[in-house]
Amino acid sequence: MNILYAVQGTGNGHISRAIQLYPFLKTYGNIDFFISGSNADLKTDLPVVGRSKGISLFYKATGGLDYLKIIRSFSFKIFVDAYKLPVNKYDLVINDFDFVTSLACLFRKKKSVQFGHQASFQSNKTPRAKSYNFFGEFILKHFVKSTHYLGLHFKAYDDAVFNPIIKQEIIDATPTDDGHISVYLPHYSIAYLEPYFLAASNYHFEVFSAEVTTIRNYKNIIYFPISNSGFTKSMIRSHAVITGGGFETPAEAMYMNKKVLSIPIAKHYEQLSNAAALSELGVKVLLKIDQDFHTIFADWINHSIPVKLELTHSTKEIVAQLINQTKNS
Repeated sequence: MNILYAVQGTGNGHISRAIQLYPFLKTYGNIDFFISGSNADLKTDLPVVGRSKGISLFYKATGGLDYLKIIRSFSFKIFVDAYKLPVNKYDLVINDFDFVTSLACLFRKKKSVQFGHQASFQSNKTPRAKSYNFFGEFILKHFVKSTHYLGLHFKAYDDAVFNPIIKQEIIDATPTDDGHISVYLPHYSIAYLEPYFLAASNYHFEVFSAEVTTIRNYKNIIYFPISNSGFTKSMIRSHAVITGGGFETPAEAMYMNKKVLSIPIAKHYEQLSNAAALSELGVKVLLKIDQDFHTIFADWINHSIPVKLELTHSTKEIVAQLINQTKNS
């Protein structure tokens, strides 16, 4: 079987999941990867056969989306990239929220499976942000169109929604607690975050940021370059985790029974919807970092109880479901 796995390269979560799935997918045949988007930081040894700038998200230093930069990054070349993408030579096309591959399958009338966290929003049973956003809902349901769907979320909210894919490194790990707090907030700049973490001088922070290229220490903060394995090791040793409103990082932290503070990207409908789901589970959610941060942080770190994530399906079982999606249709 020849399989094309298309990955949305906005952020690192999609690529991280692809890396985890690759060994399982290889047992079914030859796998090629296509990546679109221009602001992922993870380096990968995946067999990538094509890339496109696609459509990426960019952030302001203070935690919100930079809509002007997003619009300026758009290029009609994505339609050329889609037309040239040879989806017909593959027996199965798996699409983790990539617009270019979705368009290519539309051009060629090719069946595909939308797979991943965004696919879970095809179900109306999946939690949504308290404030409905027509544009955000439209993007989640229609940005990528496929003939089949298999979603991932914190809970199995519907029949075609499965538990998260947890990295084998985390599944095999024995979590410890050396007292530090692991931080991954790519939508905030170091300059914005630093005063708040310095003010919490009794706590030690390990901050992962694309703004640094080498490890450096400053008072109660250690800055690390973006690294999939580096951040995983930091979380395994951590007392707690501060992250955005993404999917993979909160899921992995909860699997290890770590305290989680989720700070979603401002006005980002998907992240706010994730935050709503996390809040339902009992995870602390903070909508913005401002003058109240120190009080909220102290209450969270001292009094919150970790929420444990349980897996009902293994990665091997989820991949088997994924491979079988289009066989009998």
